[in-house]
Amino acid sequence: MVESIFDKFLPRFIAAAKGLKLGDPLDESVTLGPLSSDGALQLILRQINDATSHGAKVLLGGNRAGTVGAFLEPTVLTGLTPDNPAYKQEFFGPVALIFPAKDEAEAIAIANDSPFGLGGSVYSTDIERAKRVASRVETGMVFINYPDVSWPDLPFGGIKRSGYGKELSNLGLEEFVNKKLILVPNVPAESL
Repeated sequence: MVESIFDKFLPRFIAAAKGLKLGDPLDESVTLGPLSSDGALQLILRQINDATSHGAKVLLGGNRAGTVGAFLEPTVLTGLTPDNPAYKQEFFGPVALIFPAKDEAEAIAIANDSPFGLGGSVYSTDIERAKRVASRVETGMVFINYPDVSWPDLPFGGIKRSGYGKELSNLGLEEFVNKKLILVPNVPAESL
């Protein structure tokens, strides 16, 4: 997150995360289901605890939600430095790590400073700029003004320690070839 908009973005992001409705994923009004298992929940709780014990700050959530099911409160962490173990970990749950960057180049460098590279999202009102940024982000998939998704007609796959090649779509036939997806959905930016 570029510092020039960080203070404007962060409260809006936290408000959106607070607005997520936890519950049964078969209920169409629910926007956040449980983790895959209690083991997955315990792992992510340990990751959050480890991150905070190394200086990260929890701005929202960070705890189990309720007593039934593997639900985690939507969680927002900041203040992660490269020496924090969480800096280069994957969190398989509703945890957002927010990193301020002085400019676009530093934001890209932070995004690429990871052993993983499955997918990412770039948000901008300038689609051409977003495409340029997306082309420099080292992931197998980049979505513009849209969260990462998996659709059967789009190739799915990552790079680095997130896998090789693609599955789904006709590109699944080229399983051991790395190609990048950059998606600009037909959704007006002002509706996001």
